[in-house]
Formats: sequence, structure tokens, C-alpha cells
Amino acid sequence: MITLSLAEIAEVVGGRMHDIPDASAQVTGPVVRDSREAGPGCLFVAFVGERVDGHDFAPAVVEAGALAVLGSRPVGVPAIVVDDVQSALGALARHVVRRLGATLVALTGSAGKTSTKDLIAQVLRRKAPTVFTPGSMNNEVGLPLTALTATEETKFLVLEMGARGIGHIRYLCELTPPKVGLVLNVGSAHIGEFGGREQIAQAKGELVEALPPAEEGGTAILNADDGLVRAMASRTKAKVILFGESDEADVRAENVRLTDSGQPSFRLHTPSGASDVTMRLYGEHHVSNALAAAAVAHELGMSADEIATALSEAGSLSRWRMEVTERPDGVTVVNDAYNANPESMKAALRALVAMGKGRRTWAVLGKMAELGDEALAEHDAVGRLAVRLNVSKLVAVGGREAQWLQLGAYNEGSWGEESVHVSDAQAAVDLLRSELRPGDVVLVKASRSVGLERVAAALLETGAEGEVAAR
Repeated sequence: MITLSLAEIAEVVGGRMHDIPDASAQVTGPVVRDSREAGPGCLFVAFVGERVDGHDFAPAVVEAGALAVLGSRPVGVPAIVVDDVQSALGALARHVVRRLGATLVALTGSAGKTSTKDLIAQVLRRKAPTVFTPGSMNNEVGLPLTALTATEETKFLVLEMGARGIGHIRYLCELTPPKVGLVLNVGSAHIGEFGGREQIAQAKGELVEALPPAEEGGTAILNADDGLVRAMASRTKAKVILFGESDEADVRAENVRLTDSGQPSFRLHTPSGASDVTMRLYGEHHVSNALAAAAVAHELGMSADEIATALSEAGSLSRWRMEVTERPDGVTVVNDAYNANPESMKAALRALVAMGKGRRTWAVLGKMAELGDEALAEHDAVGRLAVRLNVSKLVAVGGREAQWLQLGAYNEGSWGEESVHVSDAQAAVDLLRSELRPGDVVLVKASRSVGLERVAAALLETGAEGEVAAR
């Protein structure tokens, strides 16, 4: 974070100083909420959670070097006390962002946010110092914590924004006002909470509404291939840039294909030129993500050749997202277990098939959460798609939703042992350990709550087999 005194912080957040011997002392370290990350010069933010109260760790973090605690009550060590810790954290982030000279890029969408954010960051940091959201810290707490890691040297601040309802993205934009806003897609993720895709579009479009007008440098980057996203152009006064495979897109892809290993290759076209891209990531769905990143980079002054080189060298920065590892026996494990929605599930299945040409393919799938009344139809559709793509074996893991996955496969013609339902992750591991053969490719994917990353981890336990080789 940029250097601020405790007195300045207290004024910004409307807090009261307690047990602070020197109000002019400077916070020179990061702002953290995890006591294990506390260190010299940091500010510790104490949240009261369902099971853990951050205030209980106040003495330990100060002993570790924290300058003070930002909390909701006095704790017997230097502290700034506020009525609402989350609001105070947001106010501090807003103050710091206003003082920065960085260009703030915000992105949202139903699928692909984290992968695209990682691509944007890897491209932009070739041009100038870049700070970006780690993992999926895209909510009212994670976003300000990310913004507070920026310093005077930061030129680009890339923030992922999630939403659970109308008004959430508007609030995040108030904390960290973006200059460039990117909307990837409007899909079925969280449709049970929103009530429909139109409501999701309404929420996602709050991002472009928050942008400054074009004459002040505001730029809205929209997916030309998604009708609901493209329609958001009418909701902003910012400059509009379209990306996608449509001929009308300003940044588009031509000659899209997958390599023998399932990695996308295409010709990137931008208003300033064209260049070839072959990605290290897996799956054709990353083409759209790459085009979105390219559109951002182009608007921020990078050439087509610079963008293409960066995209071709970019890797996955976040765990459990198409994380590909090959075992010594030739079994390839694709860990995409961080989350799942209908769009990302279908994209992962297509990537599995592309990677598994000439090899046996396994789709170990579980529940897609927060689909509401659409849950049965969407799980059924994924099970059917697995059959249509000729996935060798579907392993549906879990309860009712997993049964719907298998039912879809059965109704599509998977009648023998091509699909199976198992009760939990351990049952899936037992099945796979007994039936996997050298050269097989295994995709593991479900919503985060299912915990299918345990299946991938178990398959990669090497024992006496030696070390696994990560691609």
C-alpha cells in the first residue's frame, strides 16, 4: 500500500484511535486480514466471522510486527476502531485508488473471469508494473484488499468483480472506479440467485454504467458474440470496443483451431495489426478470454505483436483451473475443480475431448450449484453432451445433481458401463485407481462446494511411482 500514517487512516475511515502511542507512525506494509500474513509495518483488518473472530488474534499480529489493528472494538493493542470494518476497508481502498496514478481495469462475467484476469495481467505487466486480483478475491472484501496492494509504481490495476445480486458491482465500482470495463459474457452461473439471464445482464452491466465518458478516457470492452453483453453498449457513455469471432468485432480471431494437445491457436486481428497466437492454456474457450485480454491491451497502447507474444507465453496463475499434470505412467489429470457452471462445464468437456484424441477420456463431474429451477435441465444437458462428445466414461459424483448428470447420459444412449454414479469423492478415487490405464486423460470438475480437487490430488499421489511431471 502507499504509505499512510495511522492518523490519516483513522480520518479516512472515520475511526477512533485506541492505545496508539504515535499517530504519525506510517503503515509501510500490506493490509491483511489473515493473521498468518502479518508482518512488520502492516495493518491487520479484524473481521468477525462465523467461526473465527479476527480480534482474538490482535496481540499476535502486533507481536509479528503489525503497526495496528482495524477493528470494531478495542483490543488492548494499537487499534483504529470503526462501526463497520467492511465499510472502513472499502473507504480506505477508495482513498488509496484516488491517490494512485494507475489505470484501473475492471472485468466481470458469468464464466472465465479469473482466467481472463490472469491473461490481462500477464500481458499488461510486460508494458508496466501491474497489480491484479489474486485467485478469485472479487467481492466486497477481496477487491479492496487487492486495491490496497498497489503502490506509487503501479501503472495498471486489474480487478475482477463478482456479483450475487443487483447493486453489487455498482458498489464495487464505487470503491474502485474503473477507467476500462470489460464484460465477458452472461451465462447461467448463479441464475438461481438472480432469477434469469436478463437479471444477470442487468447486474453485470452496472460495470459499464460506472465508466467515465469517452472524452474522459472511459472504455467499455464488450463481447460481440453475446447478445446480452453487446446490448450493454446502450448503457454507457464510454468508448465501446467489441471483441469476439464476429466479423464486426474490433478485436477478433480467425483460423481458430486446436493443436494435437488441445491448445488453441488463431490469428489475432486488432485495429493496429494482426499476429499469430498459440496458447499454453487448454481448451477453445480460452480464445474468447484471450481476445478480451487483447482488447484491453490494445486500448492501453500495446501492439498486436506484443499482445500475441504475451498471450502465447501466458500460463495459468490460479489453482484448479484446467490445471494439467501428467503422471509417470502417462495418465493426464486435468484439475478444473475450482468451480463449475453450465458454460464452463461444457467448455471443459470439449477441451477434454480435444486433449484425449486417440486416448481414453474420463469426465469426473459433480454438482453445479446455484442454478435454481434450471438445475435439472442443465445437469441433464451436461450428461447428454458427454455422450455426444464420445467421452469414454462419465463418473458422476455426489447426490441428486450427480444422478441427473448420469440420467442425461443414460437418456442420450450411455447404457452400458460408459457412465456410473458414485456417492462421494473417495468412491470416485477408488473407481479410478482400479480402472485407469496408462495414457488415459481424466477431467475433474464441479462446483467448489463438492471438493472434487481431492480426487485430482489423490490421483496425483505418487507413492513409489516417482515424481509427477507438470505441464
